[in-house]
Amino acid sequence: MRVLTISNMYPPHHFGGYELSCRDVMERFLARGHIVTVLTTTVRVPHVPDDTDANVRRELTFYWDDHVLLSPHLRRRLETERRNQAVLQRALTDTRPDVVSVWNMGAMSLGLLTTITERGIPIVFVVYDDWLVYGPNLDAWTRLFRGRDAIARLVRRLTGVPTTLPDFTNAGAYCFLSDYIRRRAVNETGWKPRTSTVVYGGVDTTDFPITTPGARVWSGRLLYVGRIDERKGLHVAVDAVAKLPADTTLEIIGSGDETYAAQLRDRVARLGLGARVTFDRVPREELSERFARADVCVFPVLWDEPFGIVPLEAMACATPVIATGTGGSAEFLEDGANCLLVPRDDAGAIARSVERLAADAALRARLAEGGVRTAARFTIDHLTDELERWHIAAAGRFIEDLPEPRAARKANDATGDDGDRLPTS
Repeated sequence: MRVLTISNMYPPHHFGGYELSCRDVMERFLARGHIVTVLTTTVRVPHVPDDTDANVRRELTFYWDDHVLLSPHLRRRLETERRNQAVLQRALTDTRPDVVSVWNMGAMSLGLLTTITERGIPIVFVVYDDWLVYGPNLDAWTRLFRGRDAIARLVRRLTGVPTTLPDFTNAGAYCFLSDYIRRRAVNETGWKPRTSTVVYGGVDTTDFPITTPGARVWSGRLLYVGRIDERKGLHVAVDAVAKLPADTTLEIIGSGDETYAAQLRDRVARLGLGARVTFDRVPREELSERFARADVCVFPVLWDEPFGIVPLEAMACATPVIATGTGGSAEFLEDGANCLLVPRDDAGAIARSVERLAADAALRARLAEGGVRTAARFTIDHLTDELERWHIAAAGRFIEDLPEPRAARKANDATGDDGDRLPTS
């Protein structure tokens, strides 16, 4: 099939797991013989070389610049929309897609989706976060016309640019990363997608081979991997280190909000932790070594995490996990089975969990074994299988029945069957 993929960022220019999963799946689609073109924005991450993939078009503009949301003046917004519509039209003409795969649309021109639906092209929405909830508020163009139907029709007639959102209920098939995200979308927007399912994300076992757990001597090494973002609770992890013995260290690997990163460095300095808390950026293919060196991976997120791929990557490397288990991550994180759960924003609880692990080798071994079993069930290849079935079905306009959901089992389910059945609507 011919697939046109749309996302606001695409590796190597990216900040989070959403974009990485998009690339992982699209590369596997290509390897399976599908024709894939990726349409993304012009965003560039400093010090990251450009890719040379001929199938990636970095041409769209969106309402975001280095973690700052943009609300330009009216003329600039219209110029942005016209330019983005022209880019989309060229891509549709050049690729003649059988299906459009829509990923992260945060701060994007949602009128692009209106155009695709009006042209009758099947869409599969791969929803990894709450952009269905917040996206309409970040689209600086269509939000101007919300509740102003007459003005919206007039401006569209005068400019030729879509001024309204698509009918999200019927716009396409929705593959949500977790049941939490699906429930949030329905409860917060009032849209109830006519066709939807849950397809859990997973580990790329090429970069994170499933590891056989083995005995490790405790050395007090904590590790955080992921986006540098206040919602991730990194400052709580830093505060936890201050409560732990002087030989405890924390390595922070990631990029993102530089303002928050500067605040973290100031906090580290104020607490006298300069020799114990370090910051680094590491290519994903080198992360498994860092996980393997760590005694524990901390995932102290404060917000309702849509899913959370980092704990699964740590589990694949047989590294114990301490996490808050919020949002969609609660659907695979189970206290005492594959991780230790702590309350949000509680540095003391993190410190106590670290001390508990340091003193109990049997607990560390049990969590590592449970984590490995979990990671083996949540893989990017399983996700690709599910998304491929849904894209093929959508391209065929669901002439046959909807694909039957085949979800990964819960973390502590060792029955060996084909997994829990998640509802498809």
